[in-house]
Amino acid sequence: MFRRFAAAAVAIFLSATAVLAAEPTVSAQWLREHVTDPNIVLVDIRAVEPGGQKNAYEEAHIPGAQHADYFQAGWRQKRDGVPGLLPGKMAIENLAGSLGIDETKHVVIIWGGEDNNEFGAAARVYWTLKVYGHDNISILDGGQAAWVKAGYLTQKGKSPQVAPAIFEATLRPELHANIDRVKKLVGTTDAVLLDARPPEFYAGKQKHDAAQAYGHLPGAQSLPHDAAFAPGSTKLKSREELAKAFAPVADGQVVSYCNTGHWAATNWFVLSEVLGRQNVALYDGSMVEWSKDPSRPIESSRTRLDDIKKMLRIGS
Repeated sequence: MFRRFAAAAVAIFLSATAVLAAEPTVSAQWLREHVTDPNIVLVDIRAVEPGGQKNAYEEAHIPGAQHADYFQAGWRQKRDGVPGLLPGKMAIENLAGSLGIDETKHVVIIWGGEDNNEFGAAARVYWTLKVYGHDNISILDGGQAAWVKAGYLTQKGKSPQVAPAIFEATLRPELHANIDRVKKLVGTTDAVLLDARPPEFYAGKQKHDAAQAYGHLPGAQSLPHDAAFAPGSTKLKSREELAKAFAPVADGQVVSYCNTGHWAATNWFVLSEVLGRQNVALYDGSMVEWSKDPSRPIESSRTRLDDIKKMLRIGS
């Protein structure tokens, strides 16, 4: 009986240790060493191409990984014409539960790793789980591409369906900047509004197709999401390099935004999870939502010449 008790105690200790030891990112080597751990849930978020012509997950995935397409599974929700909004509590409880995620599980998010733009998807899924109360999450650094490059085993088709779990979501509103919160911050010095888009979007030279206006939130600071990566790399910079790259972001409240809360998730992830900054939130609606109402202020350096150039491109 003592042996059974001791074994149970060790199991509980190891489980607790795994929870405490979870890092924001894990390497392919680390995952290879832990891939069969029953406490780990692998979630492959790679998208199926429109029309189902290519399903990267079914072509090759890490053994045991469950598929939950970033665009189709329900990680983001379109409401009132705004794409990419945070889904409701019940929707995430159902989605996470269907993947076998409960409070005891360490979730490892698998993304493509072919382009650092894709990292935003992994960071956004990470944020979604965290904003609903789950802490034990990691992103595979370098994604599926890093796993394949290391020569590790992949499998075709689908992994066996996992037993559903009960995921009890508890919203952490401090991590989520909704439209009402952003309205109160714009025009004040109460927060850094951090624009994660490429410079041409910030300047108003380009815009998202669903955005109604060019430019950025008034007073926003530009820090493109790709500052988190070395040129040509899909792996995050070292913590020391990230601290230097994000040093211009002042201490205090930060709201990260972009067009639809995708690139913004990368900046949120670096500041909050890697660098350990407090009071960092993500504005999921971002510029697409903000620009829906023409009465909301927007700053832009766009000129009449930019409009003429656009007209000429359309007419050519």
